[in-house]
Amino acid sequence: MRLRIVAIGRLRPTPEKDLFKDYLSRFNRTGRPLGLGPIEVLELEDKKGGGKSAEGALLLKALPAAAKVIALDERGQLYTSPQFSERLACFRDMAPSELIFVIGGADGLSEDLLKRADEKLSFGRMVWPHMLVRAMLAEQLYRAASIMAGGPYHRI
Repeated sequence: MRLRIVAIGRLRPTPEKDLFKDYLSRFNRTGRPLGLGPIEVLELEDKKGGGKSAEGALLLKALPAAAKVIALDERGQLYTSPQFSERLACFRDMAPSELIFVIGGADGLSEDLLKRADEKLSFGRMVWPHMLVRAMLAEQLYRAASIMAGGPYHRI
């Protein structure tokens, strides 16, 4: 199953970017034998500064109709890592053309984008910097693949 992360903003050379790239690489190595990946990343920028609604329109335009969409939102579903791994395996087994994780900008996601999402995922009720969320998502995807593969990365 193809996976994609579609996000507002570009990661600059920072420790967050290094961490994000490291976990994406780990996921791609672990996930491919499981029928997951590789992960593609699409970064979008609202150069006109139209705020959340303009960012939402950019994001919506980037989402194929047949794709399953998971929006990262603090009001979304909370999972343990094993539960997230099971959910990822369920998506894989349903065989959608693509699974897309959407990360908004500093102001979050528009209502239109949240309505389009098939699911909403939360990393807790606190608000996280959207650039850090990318690294957290990549790490959890790698952890989910490691759990599926029976590897030692996640110890229950």
